Amino acid sequence: MKGRIKVADEVVEKVAALAALSVPGVADMGGDPARALETVQGGAGSGARHRNQGVNVQIHERQVAVDVAVVVEYGHVVMEVAAEVKTNVATTVSRMLGMRVTEVNVTVDDVRLPGETHLKSATEDEPV
Repeated sequence: MKGRIKVADEVVEKVAALAALSVPGVADMGGDPARALETVQGGAGSGARHRNQGVNVQIHERQVAVDVAVVVEYGHVVMEVAAEVKTNVATTVSRMLGMRVTEVNVTVDDVRLPGETHLKSATEDEPV
């Protein structure tokens, strides 16, 4: 049958983000904290975009390269968590979307310390 199927970049980003977040030891998605704050304050519909933060995809035909930035919970072995993120993102994107994953690059952006639950704004880091 003729026709084509196109999967939006945002769909791939969401699937990759959820796959990364499901790995034990991943506290949150990484990325630029200032951008995250803008996204959270952005209003209706911004929650979905916040979830995709820390993920960038490049799609060509049915092949995809994924860049993922994560925050690791303190106490977990960073390299083990990053390796598991890489494997889980590749497997999940491939299985759910039927795309060939050519590479997954993982950046560990930060470590979440015990009791640390919120994003710092730029003003919190500045001395008063």
